[in-house]
Amino acid sequence: MAAFSDYIVFVDESGDHSLTSIDPQFPVFSLSFCIMRKENYAAQVVPAMQRLKFRYWGHDAIVLHEHEIRKSKGDFTWLLTDRARREAFYEELNTMMVDAPITIIASVIDKDRLTKRYTTPRNPYELAVHFCLERLLMFLTSMGEAGKRVHVVFECRGAAEDAELELTFRRIVSGQGNWGWVNRDFSVMEFEPIFAKKSVNSTGLQLADLTARPIAIKTLRPDQPNRAFDVILTKMGQIKVFP
Repeated sequence: MAAFSDYIVFVDESGDHSLTSIDPQFPVFSLSFCIMRKENYAAQVVPAMQRLKFRYWGHDAIVLHEHEIRKSKGDFTWLLTDRARREAFYEELNTMMVDAPITIIASVIDKDRLTKRYTTPRNPYELAVHFCLERLLMFLTSMGEAGKRVHVVFECRGAAEDAELELTFRRIVSGQGNWGWVNRDFSVMEFEPIFAKKSVNSTGLQLADLTARPIAIKTLRPDQPNRAFDVILTKMGQIKVFP
């Protein structure tokens, strides 16, 4: 077995990948790969998020979820009523993201344009995974990770969906995903998908969750103020918008 990579990758999404019922208010699918050196992740990123949780909840069983934070739901209902605490929380959350030594690779699929351009368009999730894996391969190769085993962590979405995604993932990294552009040689390293439940309370998955929607919103409404994206932009390695 190959030596483990010095890097770990966490993945999350925003939007759905259906092409049969496209939401006119959110006609995109966004996928975000958050890449971190394991040493930095263990020594800096995880402790920073734990400290944030202890400061605002007194324990670390909280799962930071972008949708619940944005809607002030569940463990975040106090964001509606305590303005001073809310502003302090957002400030510290942004600081945590700014300080986190991460590189983000993302892909945004415009589903309206995709269906108009192609008579038999490919699944947006499949496209986004392929685009991100290509750029992940180039990034890790540039970091001297060739020959190593890289774990890419996804949040579980259900047995059937996870099995379908794993099949797609393994097809791509085995060289079976050549769709008409340059066919990358993924064999220079081993890519291994991992599926984790939200209940494992993964710091990396929570960071990825905080990035996917702001990237999608920036693509949809580029002129709209987007403080979250401004923070993410400082971490952005590459972003692929398609078509």
